[in-house]
Amino acid sequence: MGMERGSLAPRHDFDALPLTPEIDVRCAQLSEIAALSEMAHRLVPGVEIGAVELAKYFAFDPQSILTFTRKGSLLGGMAFLFLNDHGHDALLLDEICLTAPETRYLASANDDVAAIYIWAIAATGRGIGGLGKAAAHLRQLRFRGADCYAQPSTVAGREIMGATGFKPIASFQPDLWCYERPWHRRPMRMPGAFVQSRSFADARH
Repeated sequence: MGMERGSLAPRHDFDALPLTPEIDVRCAQLSEIAALSEMAHRLVPGVEIGAVELAKYFAFDPQSILTFTRKGSLLGGMAFLFLNDHGHDALLLDEICLTAPETRYLASANDDVAAIYIWAIAATGRGIGGLGKAAAHLRQLRFRGADCYAQPSTVAGREIMGATGFKPIASFQPDLWCYERPWHRRPMRMPGAFVQSRSFADARH
């Protein structure tokens, strides 16, 4: 599945996206799965999974599907594959079927997650403003150790990826993008730090 609709004009790190007050983001309810499936089929190219199959993944992990609403109206949703270590390896090696993944690749609902694959974003109008609260959802302790991956299927999806800190990576999985969580990144070396330190030392002699 892919990503679709909406634009983010300013660039923000995914974990620093603003929390749009008027957009409510929460875990989906079973009664909303059919509407979310229909929206994904309408907005995201290449979607194959139907409502019945999507409900099975929702039952496996209710935290894996979010809804974006405004004043009670459904504007969109976001679905994730929360991968275990085996699933993370399978993603990078292109050994997982992303249209109908086997649950053996998924972390159980009570386990920490090794990697997060953004299965789909489908949103209309202001719904894309829910991304900030979706990112906050992924900062829960269970997900904090996991970097995020995605395969944008549209121009809009690529724009969203580029605007939120995702970058294409080398892997056996075609067109895979990765967002490295800020706390996993190595501190940047400051080229001037050594020079500045040395200049102070020189000044003392």
